[in-house]
Amino acid sequence: MHLVDFLIGFFLMNAMPHFVLGVWRGRILSLFGTSPGANLAYSAVCFSVSMGLFLWAHGLAGFGEQPIYTGALTILVIYYLTGHFFHRLFAPPPSPAE
Repeated sequence: MHLVDFLIGFFLMNAMPHFVLGVWRGRILSLFGTSPGANLAYSAVCFSVSMGLFLWAHGLAGFGEQPIYTGALTILVIYYLTGHFFHRLFAPPPSPAE
């Protein structure tokens, strides 16, 4: 395994928990702080770094040659596209103010 491949996977998989917790308004420490917006921004940075490194190391043809990365990338993109919808669908109703 090459170091660049490790970093590609590291940044791609690090994007997912920051995105999910950002959408769900959870708090987790990121490079930009602990707010949901900071986590969403950090997720986008991790995703961008991973894609940039992947394209630099493997090119566009790498998507066909690296099925593990392509599969993980597909799941992350699905989260990006549907995360807000599923959060609204399954979030508990707000508590009544007392």
